[in-house]
Amino acid sequence: MYFSNEDAARMREFLLRGGFLYVDDFWGPDQLGNFREQIEKVFPEYKLERLQLNHQLFHTFFDIDEILQPPNQRAGCNGGPTWEDDRDRDPVVFGISDEKGRLMVVATYNADLGDAWEYMDLPCYPAKFSGYAYRMGLNVMIYAMTH
Repeated sequence: MYFSNEDAARMREFLLRGGFLYVDDFWGPDQLGNFREQIEKVFPEYKLERLQLNHQLFHTFFDIDEILQPPNQRAGCNGGPTWEDDRDRDPVVFGISDEKGRLMVVATYNADLGDAWEYMDLPCYPAKFSGYAYRMGLNVMIYAMTH
């Protein structure tokens, strides 16, 4: 991901006017470092922070009490590892909030919720991950529309 100065300024204006950015499916410290670097162009004054399970995002509609790591379709269907980079295997949900505490950015890291949504109808893809991905996705959407 790359934000030019113009891109960063437009994203900043969008988010400060009440917009919301959700980012999914990036893996390992290199991709996290890239995301941090680019989002800091948008908000140099705010930090990307790990969201704790008591955050309202995890209880907007569904109560989510565990961060799961939905794998890509290949790993999900063949029982492979759910992580992609041995240097950092833990799934995390990150966020950036404005000065009033409203989340403007949510990023699901070391997880592939998109594949869990896309492949949930495949008999080989684990229902555990698809169910979690849908619950998490609905919480994100409802949070974004109500805050």
